[in-house]
Amino acid sequence: MKKKVNVLFSLLVILVLSACGGETASQTDEESSGEQKTMKLAVATSEDRSLTKGLYKFAEIIEDESGGSIQVEVYPNGQLGGDREVLEGVQLGSIEGTTVSTGPVAQFSPRFNVFDLPFLFPYNDIAYEVLDGPIGQELLTDLEEQGIIAINYWENGFRHLTNNVREVTTVEDIRGLRIRTLENDLHMDMWRELGANPTPIAYTELFTSLQQGVVEGQENPVGNVTTMNFFEVQDYITKTGHIYNASVFMISEVFWNSLTEEEQELIVRAAEEAKIYQRQLNQEEDLEAFEQLKAEGMTVTELSEEEIQKFVDQVQPVYEKYSNLIDKEFVKQLLETIEEASQ
Repeated sequence: MKKKVNVLFSLLVILVLSACGGETASQTDEESSGEQKTMKLAVATSEDRSLTKGLYKFAEIIEDESGGSIQVEVYPNGQLGGDREVLEGVQLGSIEGTTVSTGPVAQFSPRFNVFDLPFLFPYNDIAYEVLDGPIGQELLTDLEEQGIIAINYWENGFRHLTNNVREVTTVEDIRGLRIRTLENDLHMDMWRELGANPTPIAYTELFTSLQQGVVEGQENPVGNVTTMNFFEVQDYITKTGHIYNASVFMISEVFWNSLTEEEQELIVRAAEEAKIYQRQLNQEEDLEAFEQLKAEGMTVTELSEEEIQKFVDQVQPVYEKYSNLIDKEFVKQLLETIEEASQ
């Protein structure tokens, strides 16, 4: 009998403690949802670049519409590291968000290499249609395995070649040039096929590398050429448009899981609004940048359609190699989608 009473007493104590514990947990949740959250957004580009301005736009929307529950801090100019360091920070949760081109992202999630295949997208609008459609959205989910919540695609723009050795008007003119590339195997393979000597260097170290002659040229969207003052150490720019760089806007899964459902919905809405703003800004920036480079004394070279086709033919081995590494069927599906969008 005594044993039975002891068991009942123990059960009663457990029930009381559970009830108290549930109340405490509920109170903690309420307190947590009322606490201000700080969201650090880091990017390698300067304050004047459209990608950075997009982050400031996102911050403005979040702070206005969150009622102060989320405070956003933007760190441009590689203050928190280059692309790779920032991506690792997002994985760990020490950085809450960023936007990074698909080239560096592919080092963490290889299928993103598909968007860096050379001469893939002929125009911005076709890129938007594909990126915002089923294929682009499917790829975003790949980053969940890396502890990253990918929201959408912003725009770094078409990459063009600059150098300080000679004007590049043909494929043959590229031969032997020491070109800085992204830390991405596909990019390096592409430049090898074109006859250059590619060297991966962090974006934050690029100006000094050009200035000191470590490399003779580089390739970037034209907005980067102006905002980073590459025209001071480069004489020629050729409108190769060899790769269209989408820039993935992403949030740390650690931070994402700390948000309420309403805050998560706000993040998505704000990212969509910032995406539209940033893309338009980047297109305007491109036009202005080429005019600025002419004014700064750079030689701006347009390639003929026939010459561009020679570039395309030269890089076909890259398609063969990376179609096998990525997924032949997936690449085929992407190419068919682009062809349909182009008609």
